[in-house]
Amino acid sequence: MSWERVAGLELTVDGYTVERLEADMLGGFHRVTALYALSGAGHTGTGEDIGLDHEDPQPAPADLDLAGRWTLGSFCEHLASVEQWPEPPKWGELQRNWRNWAFESAALDLALRQAGVTLAEAVGREPRPLTFVNSLGLGDPPDVDRVARRFARYPSIGFKLDADASWTDEIVGRLAELGCVRTVDFKGRYGFEVADLDALEAMYHRVIAAFPDALFEDPHAELEALIPRERLSFDGTILSAADIGDTRTINVKPSRIGSLRKLFEVYEHCERHGVAMYGGGMGELGIGRGQIELLASLFHPDGPNDVAPSPFNAPDPPDGLPASPLQPPPLSPGFHWG
Repeated sequence: MSWERVAGLELTVDGYTVERLEADMLGGFHRVTALYALSGAGHTGTGEDIGLDHEDPQPAPADLDLAGRWTLGSFCEHLASVEQWPEPPKWGELQRNWRNWAFESAALDLALRQAGVTLAEAVGREPRPLTFVNSLGLGDPPDVDRVARRFARYPSIGFKLDADASWTDEIVGRLAELGCVRTVDFKGRYGFEVADLDALEAMYHRVIAAFPDALFEDPHAELEALIPRERLSFDGTILSAADIGDTRTINVKPSRIGSLRKLFEVYEHCERHGVAMYGGGMGELGIGRGQIELLASLFHPDGPNDVAPSPFNAPDPPDGLPASPLQPPPLSPGFHWG
């Protein structure tokens, strides 16, 4: 099991620093994240906290009790006993998972650097070319040109699109003509109010017929039966291996799972039971994006991984971005892509 292969890594932590990152994203959203850099034995390991509220960001305090000599496993156990928030987070356990992931991924990065090994070497896997998609919403009102422009510039990439009841036959037809939709995300498992169930159901029928090869992620429970089982995928409900059940395909989001042990348990469960996987990002601005790209390259490189390089999340991506599949770079010790 991959967790056992890394849990015994020796880890020395002298202290850590906190750095805030921010950027404007597609749709006018201003993104704020934080980097936590653990240092020790002449090395630094970094992780990214994607759970900061852009209106009231609360990065972790700079004086948590993390210093000492540990194994990676004992550090993670200690971290679980430390209050990482100066005030209770607005979104509860979800934000706690995001922050815990940032510290654990920084600890993994540091432990691997101190041991002089790459993550691929530590878990006994070879990175493979990584298929990725670009995740977009079409906006309000829906704008198919947003997808068409990007696809024209980057024809090797597919798209994961956030569906909306306002998608008309014309919108769905234009998307189908492009031939680039790999996943449709209904976002039906987050408790959002459904204003018009009939309109929503009509949109389901449109997209299910229009995209015969796409996956349909997180359908609304009352409409799930419309989707063939082999094309169903779940994301928002997957926090551990116990949440997978008889699901055939899942979106693995390490920061949502929040724990290295639980993440590797998810990988092991899926491989043992033949559950297909693809990876998902959460608007990382720094090292966090490369870390989930590396994990996807090692454990599920061929799925519609929602881990496009961070510049694809900009309102107007620059020219010269890499094509899909993304070729693995030469790896050096640590938990990072390149």
